[in-house]
Amino acid sequence: MNLPLRPITILIAALGGEGGGVLANWIVAAAQRRNFPAQSTSIPGVAQRTGATTYYIEILPVDSAALGERRPILALMPGPGEVDVLLASELVEASRAAAAGFVTPDRTTLIAATSRSYLMPEKTAMADGRIDSVALVEQLHPHARHSLFLDMESLAREAGAFVNAVMLGALAGSAALPIADEDFAAAIGAQGKAAEANLRGFRAGSDAARAAVPVDLADAAKRWRKAAASLESLEAEAANLPEPARDIVVEGLRRLVDYQGLAYAARYLARLVPIAAADTDAGLNGVLLREAARHLALRMSFEDVMRVAQAKIDPARLARIRAEVAAQPGEKVRIVEYFKPGIDEVCSVLPSSLARPLLALAERRGWLGRVYWGMEIETTTILGYLRLKLLAGLRAWRPRSHRFREEQREIEAWLAAIRTAARFDGALALEIVECARLIKGYGDTHKRGTANYRAIFERIIRPALAGRTPPALAADGIASARIAALADPDGARLHAALTEIDRRVTMSAAAE
Repeated sequence: MNLPLRPITILIAALGGEGGGVLANWIVAAAQRRNFPAQSTSIPGVAQRTGATTYYIEILPVDSAALGERRPILALMPGPGEVDVLLASELVEASRAAAAGFVTPDRTTLIAATSRSYLMPEKTAMADGRIDSVALVEQLHPHARHSLFLDMESLAREAGAFVNAVMLGALAGSAALPIADEDFAAAIGAQGKAAEANLRGFRAGSDAARAAVPVDLADAAKRWRKAAASLESLEAEAANLPEPARDIVVEGLRRLVDYQGLAYAARYLARLVPIAAADTDAGLNGVLLREAARHLALRMSFEDVMRVAQAKIDPARLARIRAEVAAQPGEKVRIVEYFKPGIDEVCSVLPSSLARPLLALAERRGWLGRVYWGMEIETTTILGYLRLKLLAGLRAWRPRSHRFREEQREIEAWLAAIRTAARFDGALALEIVECARLIKGYGDTHKRGTANYRAIFERIIRPALAGRTPPALAADGIASARIAALADPDGARLHAALTEIDRRVTMSAAAE
């Protein structure tokens, strides 16, 4: 028989922790299901974003049985100009591969995520040192024979999956390999771990690739800059959302502009767009979007040291206090604020690299929840006012703080759960939205509420999203557990409620 002149070559450029190795294993397993000879190797990158971990795969698209005694010789490393498919999980990594000669206009299909993980020089630049993503895409297009750029992070979040599953779907949808979707899906299923979520991500990536809708980053960037130009323009963008939620969204935008600025408010609006789509698909007539918008605005404006200081020196608050005590014009009013920060609050404003080891040390020593620093600050004196003014001025530092990053991670997980639940049960999605009521305040109040929320998420929400609990039973259980947690923040009633819900789930499973 006539054998192919050469194997199909695939290069994967991924960052650490993104599952590039798993992606390579899926591709090899899918090829083996077709009985194609395949081989993969990996080259680990180094820390601080000075290089990706790359995986190289060669597949000979011929049935092994037809080879007889012959065995193909497959290479261990890619050669410049000899890569058929490049998969990149990040835009700069795609550019690096192109610069190294692995993307060529006569041969390479380039499939890349549009997301960015910023390089250290970008982060440490005195001004805005970010590389222009639009320029990167424009430069990459002519280098590849075919190119496909997808917002894989958003697709993964919406599917409740990992980016590597979306990348596999994009590869399948691109038709760059003679392997059927069923073989890729079977490879995911055979792995077992998080198979259902990864299959959703695979289908999302495959559908997006087959839709072949080009990503116009230049147009998106223009619209984003326009949307973030002023509060009025953001409110105009909110007018495109379903009517029942518009007033709440506008109030949320105003609150977040005051909290962190226009860019943060624009992020709020962007987070609501997938929720609006989920609301429409579930036929909830804007109810889900309205409630999610209300709670999201509150969660994104969480109370930290900076927020508390900002509220304490708000001129409207000071005027209200004067009115409450019936102070006459020119009459002096003395206001003393009492604070009791603990180790949690101190670490919350530090960068995560410092906060995590300090919190771990405090936990080992038993200091958490026990060590506090009591202080009194008289805000009606120049020194006291300036102390709080300085704390409030740390708002610009907030996005780099440990608390901010933890909150954003929790918010994204919450939004992903809402979107996933909305696909099969609107009532369940609404109950997940309402769980945000548990997370409020700061210090010990916030800690207790967060612990209760996580208990409900792990015991009820996660099994429901995985299909292990009937949606109606899960929705009722979430409501009962949430009411119990709000009635008793210390958790005794919540524990009893969760135990009862576990019993009901067991009985339901036995009845089936």
